[in-house]
Amino acid sequence: MGTGLAITLTLSLTSLAIALSLQSPPLIFGLIVWFLLGTAYSVDLPFLRWKKKPFLAGMCMVTVFGLVYQFSFFIHFQKYVLGRPVVITRPLIFAAAIISTISAVMSLLKDIPDEDGDKQFGFQSISSKLGKENVLRLCVYALFFAYGVSVIVGASSSFQLVKLVSIIGHSTLAFLLWLRAQTVDLSNNASTYSFYMFIWKASVIDLFNLMFEFEIKFTQVRLFSSRLTSNYFVEFAVVLC
Repeated sequence: MGTGLAITLTLSLTSLAIALSLQSPPLIFGLIVWFLLGTAYSVDLPFLRWKKKPFLAGMCMVTVFGLVYQFSFFIHFQKYVLGRPVVITRPLIFAAAIISTISAVMSLLKDIPDEDGDKQFGFQSISSKLGKENVLRLCVYALFFAYGVSVIVGASSSFQLVKLVSIIGHSTLAFLLWLRAQTVDLSNNASTYSFYMFIWKASVIDLFNLMFEFEIKFTQVRLFSSRLTSNYFVEFAVVLC
């Protein structure tokens, strides 16, 4: 408990200190919102601990990963790193929509392994209301839809590398999802938790996939370009923290 708290505080304060040193309002705003929602999601205090409230838990995950993360860092890099005017592009909106969908799926899946405990303590999760099988099916279909749309959008790109990365990357994720979904044992909490963690890993891969495509097509950033300073690498530490 003490070690976890120390690590959390250290990383939180470090990322906030870096954001303040960079004097970037969108980065500072994004981190503060992230901290506040993360606290409301996890801390066991009156009116908080939103992770036990289905709607609020889903709202937190979608807001943080799908909206705050995408828009605050995009605006930061566009304006304060590249020195460009801020223009909200269609790829950014598309990425936010895909990540929001995946975040909503994860907020539903996380309750499946906890269903028995939630019922015991009187928590009414979506899984306990609709049933594990229905929630799992809904989540898998939603992910297939997200990956399918990503393949179609990527295939329409005029950039050959983006097209290849999108089609191969998302098709591979969809295939792995199909394989893992066939092996889930809903009566075994270890199995459902393993599937939930698989979706977490897949979401990280998908995020990097989308970021890679986005960088190639719209920002055309070259890490060793003279337009970027060493702060480029420092600022990635904020994301990692």
